[in-house]
Amino acid sequence: MADSSMTSDNSSVGDAVSGRGEGASDEDEDLYYIPERRASLDLGPTPMDTSQWHFVDQALTPAQSYEKLSSEGPEEMADEGSPTSVRMERADSYSSCYSIDSNDCEKIIPKEKSKDDITETMNELELIQDPEEIKHPSFTLQFTFKALCDTLKKLQMDDFRMFKWKLWTHYPQPFSASQSMDIVDLVDRLLETFSCEMSVQITRTILVSIKKKNIADHLRTMYIKNQVRHELCDFLIKKYGEELTIGGETMPLDDIYTDLFILSHSDNGPNIEHEIMKINKLNTKRNPDDRLSLAETLSQEWISKTYTRQVYLIGLAGSGKSTFVKKLALDWALGRSHQHFSFVFLLTLKEINQFEGSEISLEDIMENLYPVTKKLKTEGLRYEDSEALFIFDGLDDYPGQFDFSQTEIFSDPSCPIALNILLVNILRGRLLNHARFMVTTRPQVDPCGPWDGHFDEIEMGGFSDTSKDEYFKKRFKDPNQAATVIKYVKSMKTLHIMCHLPLFCTLVADECQRIFGEMGTGAKLPRNITYMYTKLLLKLLNIRRTRAPALKPEEELTFLMGLGKLAFTMLEKGEFRINKTKWPEISNVEAVPRSGLCTQYMITPYVLCNEDVVSFIHPTVQEYMAALYAYLSFTNQDKNIFDQLVKSKFKISSRGPRIMELYKAAMEKSLQCQDGKLDMFLRFLFGMVCKPNQELLQPFLNSSAKIVDLTKDCASLIKKNKGLHHPDRCRSNLERCLEELDM
Repeated sequence: MADSSMTSDNSSVGDAVSGRGEGASDEDEDLYYIPERRASLDLGPTPMDTSQWHFVDQALTPAQSYEKLSSEGPEEMADEGSPTSVRMERADSYSSCYSIDSNDCEKIIPKEKSKDDITETMNELELIQDPEEIKHPSFTLQFTFKALCDTLKKLQMDDFRMFKWKLWTHYPQPFSASQSMDIVDLVDRLLETFSCEMSVQITRTILVSIKKKNIADHLRTMYIKNQVRHELCDFLIKKYGEELTIGGETMPLDDIYTDLFILSHSDNGPNIEHEIMKINKLNTKRNPDDRLSLAETLSQEWISKTYTRQVYLIGLAGSGKSTFVKKLALDWALGRSHQHFSFVFLLTLKEINQFEGSEISLEDIMENLYPVTKKLKTEGLRYEDSEALFIFDGLDDYPGQFDFSQTEIFSDPSCPIALNILLVNILRGRLLNHARFMVTTRPQVDPCGPWDGHFDEIEMGGFSDTSKDEYFKKRFKDPNQAATVIKYVKSMKTLHIMCHLPLFCTLVADECQRIFGEMGTGAKLPRNITYMYTKLLLKLLNIRRTRAPALKPEEELTFLMGLGKLAFTMLEKGEFRINKTKWPEISNVEAVPRSGLCTQYMITPYVLCNEDVVSFIHPTVQEYMAALYAYLSFTNQDKNIFDQLVKSKFKISSRGPRIMELYKAAMEKSLQCQDGKLDMFLRFLFGMVCKPNQELLQPFLNSSAKIVDLTKDCASLIKKNKGLHHPDRCRSNLERCLEELDM
């Protein structure tokens, strides 16, 4: 056991051994057997000369050496000039003396303790803050390790050596071999020895002691921001973790969200796929570009390739923009994507509109909508110091106009200003230099960004064919129900095409779920697509009614009739778009961003010649609006759009309801068209008379109008014409008209 033995002061090995044998007390004899000393080795006639022997103190371990150094100070030791006297003292150490009994067995003799053998008290570090005060669930091992490493990397080499020296001074035992440690090893040892909070406070205290307060403040800023980030994640998960569905039932967003594709540029034009006609590709400003996934949007790679801090996500009404940004915020909160952002804030314009009419700063809005951010202001931190993502969802919800040329410039997020001025400066990119902004909006009539602004525009494409099936599989937990709905949707091409809009998919799923709930899984699903288009119209109008300025019922009906008349006029000409300069007196702001029934985009008919055009969000929506216009014109105004105003009730044949004259004229007009441009119009017109559809349209009918069952009369008219000699296309379309009557 010689490796752990030490000699006493001013004694030789021989003296220790011999002294222990001669001077043992009676009590020691009871504890230890001291064998009789054997004869010394014969070294010759002359005894060994020990007069020139020099005895020095035993050296201590490095840890205890540095402890002694700390008490004397490095400068004193340098000036002292004498050898360092170090003592190694352990409670469990043993004397280096040993004896061998008669059987040649070693006997370990415990060393006697003395007052001089007591270890010096460790110089404890006085922390600048109690670790319990910063205790928080955000102090994970992963975060603390990264924060400490990032902090220590800011030190110069000499400062890092001084940091380690200070650490050895106060905690010699765990850091006895730390002189050769790099940053990673040192942080590892800190976290092995102390808690996360204690490790952070030790680091801050030592940094302040070596006059690196700015780096200590950096570490404090990191953990405060991490606390806010942790609380923000919990807030976002709670707020956006569940999505409302039919009947008040909620489903987790993760369970129902289906991938949406995004086009890397805007102005791609609406979906023009049609069941009957072949509509030529519109001359849009750009060809459809790359498809982006959610993770690729505003990714680290994206940011490294662009210098813009602002992105506009443009999409049709019901294309899934709001769901997309909710999913992005939720994935960030769960640590799945976009972790290069310190914070992600999702703010809807519906929430922001409550501050209209008052002066407010962006920071005040954040504190109102995200109370967890109050800690940033309390601790004196600013949003400018963080790489944050601000998402403003639904710019089309804002009722005001943006004047980029006359509105004054502001760049201070803490300055209270009018909401309109605040939004204009956000869209200018004047606020928060290190932050990124994403703005979602429907296509706008007027530019939503300044002409000299630097921003990217991407476009929401909605569902692909694969995503449509995936959505229904997620929506219906019963595989049989999901398979039934998918087969049902694919059996009607127009229905399947329109499901590229997630909102339309949701309406179809809600209707099927209602039928399954009432009649069971084996229930027959309706073949009437007009009913689904009416539900889409009512859904968009309900969304419109939540926006300012509100429309009175008669104003809303006037708007629909004007838009329907435009749809029918364009349909007769075989047109599916109109130049913005030729737009009629109908409010294009009402048609495009507010109601969402139309869209505006830019085309390039000639080289270096751009034009703004307006169209309906899908050709079949134009055909539906034309049919609605024809139906309401006759019902409310006694007006046959084919024969103008019906002058006298007596001119109508007494056989059957008067409205059948409209259907006879529409039938004749449709069968005369060789290109089938009125086929879908005719199908929707017959679908209007179906009783469930008439009930939905009741708000648009005059108070004197009554729901009349015209199913048999319409079916008789269709069958009569179906028996005549018509092209296969016409016969097939008449068959679809019967389906609209649920027959």
